[in-house]
Amino acid sequence: MTKEDFLEGQVLLIDKPLGWSSFQAVNSLKWKIRKKFQLKKIKIGHAGTLDPLATGLLLICTGKATKTINELQGQEKEYTGTITLGGTTPSYDLETEINENFPIDHITNELIHSTTAQFIGDIEQIPPVFSALKKDGKRLYEYAREGKEVEIKKRGVTITEFEITSIELPMVHFRVVCSKGTYIRSLAHDFGKALQSGAHLSSLKRTKIGDYNVNKAITPEEFGKLLQIDS
Repeated sequence: MTKEDFLEGQVLLIDKPLGWSSFQAVNSLKWKIRKKFQLKKIKIGHAGTLDPLATGLLLICTGKATKTINELQGQEKEYTGTITLGGTTPSYDLETEINENFPIDHITNELIHSTTAQFIGDIEQIPPVFSALKKDGKRLYEYAREGKEVEIKKRGVTITEFEITSIELPMVHFRVVCSKGTYIRSLAHDFGKALQSGAHLSSLKRTKIGDYNVNKAITPEEFGKLLQIDS
């Protein structure tokens, strides 16, 4: 692709590596494009954050395509991942340590499969306190790291599909199709509660955003190689 292609606008399908923030992925591409084409600046942004502990599809828009970010963010998303039963964490994932353990002896495969029905359709969930949502101008994770309790309002989301793909207790592997604003960490936490136990999200991959599929995505490193940028 040429400099003009990036300035006119591209939607780049990036497979975000584990441990990277979405911001880091955007900055990595921005640096590579600017270096390749000797640009002082270029508009670039992503259409929907992925947590550092999640991998998978990140849509990064350049140039005039940044005007489509809101539209892209609103599209349905698909995720695959693993819920680990028997323990909760304050962040609802592995960002924080397990803070409470629960029995799982009563949990059968049949119970796991039947419990998914409670979460299909229009549901309400409370976003994790370790999230980038803002309250009174401050991000929730900032309150959490300071040990301050804040009231977080429930929000409505839509889960179109919630499929259990395999069970290896305490791990439950799943696929979810959901609306914008759905927190899969909250789904994992609430799923554990519904099973009369506890749970946290132990892995997550975003596989689709609308018609865009992670199968067509490349890593930031591969993007650099395509542009013939070393690092």
